[in-house]
Amino acid sequence: MISTRAAARYAKAMLEVSVEKGNAEAINSDMILISESVSQSEDLKVFLTNPTITGEIKLSALVEVFANVDQSTKELFKVLKANNRFEILGSIALKFQEQYDTLKGIEKVVVTTAIPMDAALESKVLSKVQSLAPGKQIVISNIVDASILGGFILKMGDKQYNASIASQLQVLKRELTN
Repeated sequence: MISTRAAARYAKAMLEVSVEKGNAEAINSDMILISESVSQSEDLKVFLTNPTITGEIKLSALVEVFANVDQSTKELFKVLKANNRFEILGSIALKFQEQYDTLKGIEKVVVTTAIPMDAALESKVLSKVQSLAPGKQIVISNIVDASILGGFILKMGDKQYNASIASQLQVLKRELTN
């Protein structure tokens, strides 16, 4: 991640301004759109980091590509032009989302399973996670990874609980080889 410290500062400033203006939810939607666009488009990443392209060209391109975003987001583009920091736009968008989630009490949980979770299993995981993070709104996303063989890996914030079969087999292998 390019210059996460600077990105966090820009994101914090954007969040403070958006809360003051009462449009934090709209700005969060913009930041989701921007982060997805930057992460999915290699051309956009190269364009933003290319030092031979002037800030004016980058600004006009971003305003055109993201024509439907809030005016505050367009103001961010102008600030990035003035400070010559377009390369951290994707990082700013991600940091904004993290800070917005913290402000709103949203906890994102990633559950990796060997097969897709059904509704019953998801509700069990949700109830267990809610007991671990009382008062937080839990958002669960499921990643399917057949290489874990079975069980699950739960990531919540900076914590990870690995109850996968593959992990247990690795532990057993280490014990047998030592």
